[in-house]
Amino acid sequence: MKLPVSLQPLADYQPERVRAALVELLAPLGGMAAFVRPGQKVLLKPNLLAGKPPEKAVTTHPEVVRQVILLVQEAGGVVSVGDSPGIGHPEAVARKCGILAAVEATGARFAPFIDSVPVKVQEGTFHHLEVAREVLDADVIINLPKLKTHQMMGFTGAVKNMFGAVVGMRKVRLHLQAGADPAFFALMLLELAERFPPALTIMDAVVGMEGNGPGSGDPVPIGALLASPHALALDTAAIALVGLNERQVWTQRVATESGRAGSRLAEIDLLGPELAGLRPKRFRPAPNSDIGFGLPAPVKRALRNTVTARPEIAAGCVRCGDCVRHCPPHAMTLDRHGVQIDYHRCIRCFCCQELCPHGAILTRQGALLRIAAFFGGKR
Repeated sequence: MKLPVSLQPLADYQPERVRAALVELLAPLGGMAAFVRPGQKVLLKPNLLAGKPPEKAVTTHPEVVRQVILLVQEAGGVVSVGDSPGIGHPEAVARKCGILAAVEATGARFAPFIDSVPVKVQEGTFHHLEVAREVLDADVIINLPKLKTHQMMGFTGAVKNMFGAVVGMRKVRLHLQAGADPAFFALMLLELAERFPPALTIMDAVVGMEGNGPGSGDPVPIGALLASPHALALDTAAIALVGLNERQVWTQRVATESGRAGSRLAEIDLLGPELAGLRPKRFRPAPNSDIGFGLPAPVKRALRNTVTARPEIAAGCVRCGDCVRHCPPHAMTLDRHGVQIDYHRCIRCFCCQELCPHGAILTRQGALLRIAAFFGGKR
């Protein structure tokens, strides 16, 4: 049985157009009433990576959040909206990106993810996780990701957005547990999304992010909304929509190789317009950060600087120290000359690049990566 993914064109964030598009988007899936019953506690989980304005395309657009809140309330749901940002207090981040105003305008509750609850997982690789209490208390979770590139994973969408269920610095522990292995980190993301599956995912792909995502890339018009009860299937459709190479999207790569349902386009029932008709004219992927997948660990360690990319401080650095404070392996220091990186300790998680509020951390590709990118561009 194929997994349904609904698509709907949407050119901008005008309120009446967003509402109409959401209604059309959800109609083939049974409407919002198929997912929310009267009186249920419904948690909306947007992308609240950092406190940047909506036009930067870093976070889920507030109008999408507002209209989804209204549809859930019309179905009788009691709405909370929450996330754990990469940097900054949740309420301050939500205010800066416009989501807090959307929550307050609808009478919904803003639920900053602060309290963390340990959860034992019987199956899978990661047997101990800690997630926000709000995630466990909700009757229904609706996932509201933004379509963006991601320096470490290649892409951030439905699956990656559930990483926000992990509170604050506990994300750091998981980065350290995965180390420099993006496949292991991708597996953790997949297992997290499977352990706490959203009942519905609605992806904001009206304006996405290309290039140096997820925090410092460039906004790019895509003009679509996507929805599905299956997070991985939605990501599969979204990746195909923007023409990304699925081998460079680590969650997709690991999902396909482990035989997870919904990881292949042939397993999906696309509802709505043809993908080709919605595909943007251009979409620039994140710079490839690793071509060492499958190499024996000793070989990969020996070739580390040539088969991977590494973060590099750019001229725009203002020495705010945010990257230093949030570096999982503590590989960064700040002195009178600026930010220094110990590349022997760096695990190439690119949290620094992701969270830099000034876009002042770039990606320096190793020699073999640059060669691979050159010949890949010649195809």
